[in-house]
Amino acid sequence: MYARSMTIQARPSAIDAGIAHVRDDVMPALADVAGYVGLSLLVDRRSGRCIATSAWESEEAMRDSADRVDPIRERVVEIFGGGAQVEEWEIAVLHRDHRSPQGAWVRAVWVKTDPERLDAAVETYRSQFLSEMETLEGFCSASFVINRASGRAVSCVTYDGAESMIHNRDQAASLRADASRRSGADVIDGGEFELALAHLRVPESV
Repeated sequence: MYARSMTIQARPSAIDAGIAHVRDDVMPALADVAGYVGLSLLVDRRSGRCIATSAWESEEAMRDSADRVDPIRERVVEIFGGGAQVEEWEIAVLHRDHRSPQGAWVRAVWVKTDPERLDAAVETYRSQFLSEMETLEGFCSASFVINRASGRAVSCVTYDGAESMIHNRDQAASLRADASRRSGADVIDGGEFELALAHLRVPESV
């Protein structure tokens, strides 16, 4: 399974309109594209950083979708009112304890390592970090996506609500530091986001 993410530095005043556009126009349009298996939208209303991620059955399906997706993306960027960065990922790990409820939040962490060590980082995430994260208050699901060319990866852990996520913040940071040390991956960025939309049909990979 593969994913294409679009990170938008939106105008905060345009975020609600952007969410509505993705929900009412983008998702129905993508539903007709071969190989599409869902979309999520993360929103940070304070900073304006928003991340829309589409999931695909294969790398080929993701690449073949480009001609149809490009004009859709341009319209999304126009409505959110900011520039966008597009990246492509392999979905290495996905695990759900339960479906995310309305009001769920996501803690996303970007890491980087030597591309030759990515498989080891995936195994550390799957065999150790994931089971530790499941013990945190409000844990809902987790995913780990990787880019083999750059050595970059992103962990997204979803919680039932902002309160749970805030309560486990220190514990999560400790677990993350341990996992980074074990895998040799350096944390390069992080953020906490409202899960504005979540309609992914990606199967479990654990």
